[in-house]
Amino acid sequence: MNDVDPAAQGPADDPSLTDNLAAAARRSGFGKVTPGQTPTASALLGAMGGVRGLIESILPGLAFVVVYTITGLLLPSVLVPIVISVGFVIARIVAKQPYTSALAGVLGIALSAGVALVTGQAKDNFVLGFVINGAFLAALLISIAVRWPLIGVIASLITSEGSEWRANKAKFRVALIGTIIWVALFAVRLAVELPLYFADATQALGALKLVLGVPLYAATLWVTWLLVRTVYARPDPD
Repeated sequence: MNDVDPAAQGPADDPSLTDNLAAAARRSGFGKVTPGQTPTASALLGAMGGVRGLIESILPGLAFVVVYTITGLLLPSVLVPIVISVGFVIARIVAKQPYTSALAGVLGIALSAGVALVTGQAKDNFVLGFVINGAFLAALLISIAVRWPLIGVIASLITSEGSEWRANKAKFRVALIGTIIWVALFAVRLAVELPLYFADATQALGALKLVLGVPLYAATLWVTWLLVRTVYARPDPD
């Protein structure tokens, strides 16, 4: 008979905050390629969620642009993307596939639509995106200011390296440059999209948001992988 109290074992078995952060980093787009590995096109596609993930990311935004261009009406322009994104969730549930990311997409689209419906302005469908981009930009800038560039933090979580990378000049420099590249991504999005928002150029804003979305993200992720790989040794083969 086992005399060990299971309750006493629980806390020791619970993952720490670092473990949870590391797991999240490995599930992210960055984690599709371990620092030191050679990035591949299939890894990049995986970071985008595969072909299905690409469709789920692009189609709702494209539907907004198309419907608004054809009708000029707010209500159908924001409702059609919601219906499409809900359809993606249902399809994943029926196929017994993970649907958390698709469900998060529905929430984001619904919140954006809600803002636009409350204000009665189609352009306000993009306000939530501005807030999210601004938040990421602020977080990246803060990480640089406190000398913990975020790309280095993510790489260390994936490799379980700890904070040693900050004492390595090459790794710190690469982490800093990589973080600056991501700062540029979010800054470019805001610099291009905000003037269109204030100019009430809703159709152009929607179209450019698509261009500055997945394609720019994919290019930035690829460059980051190549950059980080220069200062990490190749992982030992299994």
